[in-house]
Amino acid sequence: MALTALTDKHAAIGYWQCRYRLWNKGYPWNHKRIYRVYTHMKLNIRRRAKKRLPERIKQPLLVATAPNETWSIDFMCDSLTDGRKFRLLNVIDDFNRESLAIEVDTSLPSLRVIRVLETLITERGKPTNIRTDNGPEFISHRLQQWCEDNTITLQYIQPGKPMQNAYIERKNGSIRRELLNAYLFYSLTEVRTMSAEWRMDYNTERPNKSLGYLSPLKYAEQFCKGSETVLPLYPQTANQNTLPIEGSCLVDKVVEKKMTNLENSNSSRH
Repeated sequence: MALTALTDKHAAIGYWQCRYRLWNKGYPWNHKRIYRVYTHMKLNIRRRAKKRLPERIKQPLLVATAPNETWSIDFMCDSLTDGRKFRLLNVIDDFNRESLAIEVDTSLPSLRVIRVLETLITERGKPTNIRTDNGPEFISHRLQQWCEDNTITLQYIQPGKPMQNAYIERKNGSIRRELLNAYLFYSLTEVRTMSAEWRMDYNTERPNKSLGYLSPLKYAEQFCKGSETVLPLYPQTANQNTLPIEGSCLVDKVVEKKMTNLENSNSSRH
């Protein structure tokens, strides 16, 4: 009865808390008797074991020597002005740093990742390797089975070592500075449209220092001139199915934050 009263009032306490609480109240039972009754009443708290990742072998970040040799994929997250969070799935070709896809939605499970990869394979061929971190979408059995069925090698980086996926991390930093931190977004349509426009500029116009200040597609064109590799033509528009945003209010996030702090300070003075 004493144990029942304790566990009804404190549902999260375990055996040790129960034992010392009973002793502090003056009950004379020893620890063996208390534990025997405690387990007989099946009051043991089942603790969730931490999910352990399999040991990842350190793999050097090899420099790809041809298109579709290694693709890198990763997630980013941000929020709309109303507080709703959204995610971005980034896919690049390590060879020429080409941005292959930026998928935007509030949720991007493993099946969505597979769908994006299947679309890319239909458009430009199958990669030999795909490099990822240890996110839940990437370590799922569905993605692993899909890669095995398509003879694609999944290369996982070691936990806590993002620089082992440095190519996609570098692109993530560019997207964060030039797009996500630069504008306020009021809808997913705005995010999709502007990310598609950013991707087109990144692939066709933006000079890349590691590529000799050439754009990714210009670098790939020069490579293809000396080989028999043929890459698909890049679409002329960012997204042919997306209408341009009319009258959108895109505000610099940093400027707006400074203005808000200034207004708050002025109101506090008055």
